[in-house]
Amino acid sequence: MLTKNDIFTFLQDNGIKHDDKVTIHCSLRAIGAIEGGADGLIDAFAEYLCDGLFIVPTHTWDDVVADHPFYDVKTTVPCIGTLAKVAAFRPDGVRSLHPTHSVTVFGKNAAAYVRGEERSASPAPVGCALSRLYEENGKVLLIGVGHDKNTYLHSVDERLGIPDRLNPKTFVISIKDQDGNILQSPPFHTHFTAASDTCVSEYYGNYKEAFEYTGAVHYAQLGNALVYVCDARGMTDTVRLLWQKTDHDLCIKEETIPKEYYMA
Repeated sequence: MLTKNDIFTFLQDNGIKHDDKVTIHCSLRAIGAIEGGADGLIDAFAEYLCDGLFIVPTHTWDDVVADHPFYDVKTTVPCIGTLAKVAAFRPDGVRSLHPTHSVTVFGKNAAAYVRGEERSASPAPVGCALSRLYEENGKVLLIGVGHDKNTYLHSVDERLGIPDRLNPKTFVISIKDQDGNILQSPPFHTHFTAASDTCVSEYYGNYKEAFEYTGAVHYAQLGNALVYVCDARGMTDTVRLLWQKTDHDLCIKEETIPKEYYMA
């Protein structure tokens, strides 16, 4: 069974510091038995990151849609798995007011970190909690999942202005905050890529070899799960490099990105 001390050792061995800002996407089933279950995992990460922030995506994009444009920070259930559903309603976390891509943050400065998320007009704009991992030299841990679950890469698309990533059709979302106040989002653009048959995140795995080569990602083990240990800035800079070289969209189908795009 994975213990708190095992998680501490994993984080230390992989260069995670106590003041880092770290987000995760996690398959609890892939890890195996954890002391305390999902809560035990959150407790361990939050305790280790005592001078930083632990950021758990608690997204609601599957339910907060044009036909139901309403998000209640206290009751809207995440659509992305058990860890998110547990984190979203813990009293020691601060859940953001981003209506479709909220995060719940644990740490001393959690409230300040997510302030203003209700003003987001797209899933991952520059300045939002996930995008700011670039400025904060943050880390992304993909535990038992791959880059198709790497929501941070949506923020890279928005930061770099990758074309054909946002739906031109907008709608306004009503947001109910912790005090019961109803706020209104700006006209909101969902993820949408006309040239692809699915969300482009399904093809973010195309970046895998480039990330390995540039050192933006290395691999480790937590319990039974393979972990992608990702540097937010490194991934961003690698994607920027690739898009400077390409003459077509790199994430609308499965493809091998030419090595000359990223090898010096």
